[in-house]
Amino acid sequence: MANFQSTNVEIPKQKSYSAKLHMQRVLRSIVCILFCIMSLLPFLLMIMNATRTSSAIQSGVSLIPSTHLIENWKMLMAKQNGMQLTLQGALKNSLLITIPGTFLTVYASCMTAYGIHVYNFKLKKFAWAFIMGIMMVPTQVTIIGFYRFMIQLKLVDTYIPLIIPCIAAPSVVFFMKQYMESTLSLEMIEAARIDGAREFRTFNTIIMPIMKPAVATQAIFNFIAQWNNLFTPTVLLTTDTKKTLPLFVQMLTSDQFRVDYGVVYVGLAVTVVPLIIVYLILSKYIVAGVALGGVKG
Repeated sequence: MANFQSTNVEIPKQKSYSAKLHMQRVLRSIVCILFCIMSLLPFLLMIMNATRTSSAIQSGVSLIPSTHLIENWKMLMAKQNGMQLTLQGALKNSLLITIPGTFLTVYASCMTAYGIHVYNFKLKKFAWAFIMGIMMVPTQVTIIGFYRFMIQLKLVDTYIPLIIPCIAAPSVVFFMKQYMESTLSLEMIEAARIDGAREFRTFNTIIMPIMKPAVATQAIFNFIAQWNNLFTPTVLLTTDTKKTLPLFVQMLTSDQFRVDYGVVYVGLAVTVVPLIIVYLILSKYIVAGVALGGVKG
């Protein structure tokens, strides 16, 4: 009789616990949907504005598409004829900076993290603390000294100062090191050394494939950051024909009394297309990269 009563008491508790879990899942789903809408709303608004006239955009916000997309595109093509920089040229310039910059950032950071994680050497802790300290120094603080240094090297108005410094990316090094601590086995490296593999071969053929989720994740983040970079190219690039796509869009708004906002939004939509393509190619790795890279094994 006592066992029968205890069983009846446990059943309501299980139902209450199941209902609580179901409620938590519903709340999490609602929160995720709200954040998803908040993330997609600016892109949707940009696309809708690209189909509207300048006067309609200034009159208020609307999420209903209009019929002026082709007209705005033709206006953009006509407006660039009076500029030294064309849309195609700006797109090429952005790719010339972003692709090698992203590669250097990811590869050099992964190699730096590998060296700190695998090797034991003097001042190892100091080197790691120094890298972490650099993370707290914003680019805006060092831009004056960096610009003067580039003048001395005669590298102003070239792409070299926008590409080579990408090797030093402390935040990416931190991410890669955390990922290695959770996934990389030192016994695997020792086995490769016993088999006669050199260090660079070990890194390129064993470590890099293991790091693929982290590499893809950071490639997405850094491609977006460098593609949208406006501050450094504005300081270093003076020739119009060498400017990037964000600077091209900025040039569309240079005449404040005759700004065609429909044309500006078409230009903004063009700048987003490569980012979407890169994200769709590498997005399958991003969840695994963020989840495993931030967890220390």
